[in-house]
Amino acid sequence: MNTKVVMTISALFMAVIGALLSFLPNEISNFLNIEPNNITILFLKILSALYFGFGLLNWMAKGTLIGGIYNRPIVIGNLMHFGVGAIALVKVGLNIQTHSVIVISLAIVYIIFAILFFYIFRKNPTKTEK
Repeated sequence: MNTKVVMTISALFMAVIGALLSFLPNEISNFLNIEPNNITILFLKILSALYFGFGLLNWMAKGTLIGGIYNRPIVIGNLMHFGVGAIALVKVGLNIQTHSVIVISLAIVYIIFAILFFYIFRKNPTKTEK
């Protein structure tokens, strides 16, 4: 598997979410019917920083050898993020009434990334797979 593609796509996915949360926190909270008070906006901006940080990490690591024992912390961090996020999104997606399309779409993306990072974690890379 070409891990460069997975790392690039995941980096761009997280950067887009980070940018949206950073520049449109009031609009996102209004869209989700959440009161846009100072604490809510603060948490959305902190979440934005997390997404930007993870996206930047994946972008910078995309050209390195990944899988098996190589760059294991990066793979485990991504696997935990997407795995736990997928579980949470599926649990919420089964019971949510409003914005179900958004939650289900995010759940599908998270499940796909969780599977890809699990595969990367279990497989030993070759030098040509950068």
